[in-house]
Amino acid sequence: GVIVARIKGVDIPNNKRIEISLTYVYGIGRSLSNQILKDAKINPDKKAGELTNEELNAILKAGEYAPSGMGLQSPKMVVLQNKETIKKLSKLNAKIMGKDIDPFYSAPTVIVVLADKTKMTYIEDGSLVLGNLMNAAHSLGIGSCWIHRAKEEFATEKGKELLKEWNIQDNYVGIGHCILGYPCGKLQEPKPRKEDYITIIK
Repeated sequence: GVIVARIKGVDIPNNKRIEISLTYVYGIGRSLSNQILKDAKINPDKKAGELTNEELNAILKAGEYAPSGMGLQSPKMVVLQNKETIKKLSKLNAKIMGKDIDPFYSAPTVIVVLADKTKMTYIEDGSLVLGNLMNAAHSLGIGSCWIHRAKEEFATEKGKELLKEWNIQDNYVGIGHCILGYPCGKLQEPKPRKEDYITIIK
């Protein structure tokens, strides 16, 4: 999962102010929590699972500068941090999966990547945005995951209603979701690369 922070084997709740969340760790009281946050220059009102504005903006900038066919910039990104909206979209995604789970793993931030289907390279363009988002997140030590089924989501009536609510034209289709959150422990090491990944012909 990418969501729950863990300190000394204790899961830190991401739905509380970080000033309070730190006190879940044995030996850390309110005064020590405040001192830790002061020393780290972290706003005590920030919730533990939330990315800072600086982190989010850096990740979004990377997505914004992803290459696109002919430089036409067919994708759009919709950043969701409203819990009810994320929950609504999660239920829609789970229904498409045919499972009663949260496909977004309780992520506090979900970036929906859409692309203009009238552009020839819209799928590739949107995929490059998602790749850039995930690479940028990793460089900042932030967990990310590409969650699929966005195309099917926004082809449903409920999905179309959301697009209308967000003022997105109906020529935009879902490419994927990038969920973001602080990782539970260290970021996972990548799997070993397959031996025949690269072929060089001179």
